[in-house]
Amino acid sequence: MFNLPTSLPTALPALPFRRTLFSTLAVGTLMLAGCGGGGGSSGPAFLPTAPGTPTAVAPAPAPAQAQPPAPGPAGRWTVGDLHIHTMQSDDTQQISTLDQVLAKAFDQFGLDWAAISDHLRLSSYDNNGNKLAAQIPFSEGMAKYQVPRIKALQAGGKYADKTIFAAFEWDMPSHDHGNVGILTDNPMSDAALKAVSQFEYLFTNRDPALFPAADVAAWGPKAGTGYNTHAETMAAIAWLKKNYPDTSYLQINHPSRNPGKYTIAQLREMNDLAPNIVFSLEGMVGNQMEPDRGGYNSAYIDANLPSRTYGGVDYLVAKLGGTWDALLSEGRRIWNVADSDYHFTISQGQYSSGYAPGEYAKNHLFGDIKDPKSLLTAMRSGKLFAVNGGLIDALDFKVQSAKTAGEMGSEVAAKAGEDLTITIRFKSPERNNFEYQLGSGRFANVKPVVDHIDLIAGDVTGPELPGTPGYSRDTNPSTRVLKRFTRADWKLDADGYFAVSYTVKAGNNQYFRLRGTNLGTDVPNETAGGEPLFDAQTTGTDNVARFNAINVRNYSDLWFYSNPVFVKVAAQ
Repeated sequence: MFNLPTSLPTALPALPFRRTLFSTLAVGTLMLAGCGGGGGSSGPAFLPTAPGTPTAVAPAPAPAQAQPPAPGPAGRWTVGDLHIHTMQSDDTQQISTLDQVLAKAFDQFGLDWAAISDHLRLSSYDNNGNKLAAQIPFSEGMAKYQVPRIKALQAGGKYADKTIFAAFEWDMPSHDHGNVGILTDNPMSDAALKAVSQFEYLFTNRDPALFPAADVAAWGPKAGTGYNTHAETMAAIAWLKKNYPDTSYLQINHPSRNPGKYTIAQLREMNDLAPNIVFSLEGMVGNQMEPDRGGYNSAYIDANLPSRTYGGVDYLVAKLGGTWDALLSEGRRIWNVADSDYHFTISQGQYSSGYAPGEYAKNHLFGDIKDPKSLLTAMRSGKLFAVNGGLIDALDFKVQSAKTAGEMGSEVAAKAGEDLTITIRFKSPERNNFEYQLGSGRFANVKPVVDHIDLIAGDVTGPELPGTPGYSRDTNPSTRVLKRFTRADWKLDADGYFAVSYTVKAGNNQYFRLRGTNLGTDVPNETAGGEPLFDAQTTGTDNVARFNAINVRNYSDLWFYSNPVFVKVAAQ
């Protein structure tokens, strides 16, 4: 979803927490943030290219994906995006056909897998952007246009080595948006497409007359009335669990974008009902090219600080000891992901929305991924780290006890008091996808540099029970930055990774997770004491200057987040 402002203010209202914004750029400021001061208080440093170094001209190959050694089970590291729109979503400004979106994702930016997730609404266009005589349910458009084209391309050898499938973005009753994938035993088969149609009939306000009469008779009465209650959302999750318990998922998209759309108790209810289906949060949101980063455009008042992004990351995930940590403190396997939410980058020379799939946001996922079902299995396993702006492109994060080792998404068994050895190894690409001017096709050859990595720990205290006060607990007071590593700590190893290790004593049941950034710990308007500050609106009446300012804002403020490793301490 994106926002089309009728006008853009030249400044924010005077507020207690107002931050300085830039709205114009000069050629001398095109260098993007590299590293801060090794955890110091200086602002972002810049890495210009050497004199005479030519800039790359699009379409350029994507930066090579550094691949860590593949430990443990068979598989490989892959990159992908679960939240992508095409012209079949009416709010895309009719910028990109399905073929054009796939070309961006795979040919230009090197993804390995993608879920196309157009809105589950009435659709006015086919996959080539041709206007339809009358609007149709998107499930019909998926079956008539989108899926046949994906199958035809792959059957013809185009993207035959890629994993592509059609999902949809659902307007969740009383909440915000959720990506839903219904794979069935045969993804994108007639049976799978019929399941999507049935879901749209049952769980949206679509007129029954828009669906085949025989299907309506077989499906029975619609499941909701106003499609505006949490109970109706829970009914849809129950339906997925009953019919597609192992072959469907519901991802919570941009959860804090609009104030008051979720309570943590409601998130717990969804996960309790179907932990195999509701297991991911889009914490690193798309729509990063909007003036309000991520499209988080509620009023800039103190009460809405939880409805901002922080370094491009939803408050739910970015807040140390906040909602995500509260869920992890129960041992819930709920993972953070990064998506593009691509609709368009620039439209009509006036509006901006987001980056193309693979251009800015990436999920690095490990698994034996051959098709949509194995991709879903890999997603559930949680061996994933999410990155914006190519800050890193490889991460090996391991917790070793006396007898076992665990990586992201897994659990390590330990005895109280024994040493746990934590190893972190990472790489950054030779350049990211920053271009100047935006849309010029010229990459600025900026190499991202990590300033510091935080090893974050939190205690796991067990599940909260419905009906108790703890079920509404949205903090984890035990969460802390256990250790902050800088370039003074890590060393370049024989495999070309920056590596560091750290030893802690096993205490309570707990989890460890990582976050890293290119910024120092105290950068004005960006970080304070190592914590990200909220992202202010980027304004300006000159459209081109504003677009470039937004782009620089985003590439100057880069983060990655890993999924956690859990440690289970044996009772003494």
